[in-house]
Amino acid sequence: MLAGLLVFSAVLVGGPSVEAITAPELRGQRAVQDISSNMHGRDLKEKEFLKADLREVDLGDADLRGAVINTSQLQGADLRGADLEDVVAFSSRFDGADLRDANFTNAMLMQSRFNDAQIDGTDFTNAVIDLPQLKALCGRASGVNSLSGVSTRESLGCR
Repeated sequence: MLAGLLVFSAVLVGGPSVEAITAPELRGQRAVQDISSNMHGRDLKEKEFLKADLREVDLGDADLRGAVINTSQLQGADLRGADLEDVVAFSSRFDGADLRDANFTNAMLMQSRFNDAQIDGTDFTNAVIDLPQLKALCGRASGVNSLSGVSTRESLGCR
């Protein structure tokens, strides 16, 4: 695994020098630093939330396409109508979150939990979800996404 990125710079006097930039420093350039309780409708495309405390945060109608939400706490968060297409959310907790009418198309949701999350009208088309979570979501899936017109049950592949 690549531990860091080497940036080479030519120096006119004394030859080339090498500066190491670590992966966390690179990630920090896109990490969201200004988390507030009301982030409703914000443009957060391709932002990173690493070990972020987003409990009870209003992210309704936010544009989170391509965001990375790893090992984060989203219990009770409001994500109604949020666009989470192509999001990567590894080992994050969406327990009790309001995900109604959200878009999780092509999302990678491995080891994330959705206990008691509201998913009426949520679109999970082509999302990757652990089998135990998928079964639990299918047990309460209902509604149709207002933008895609896809039913939550169909998007999860429920039988």
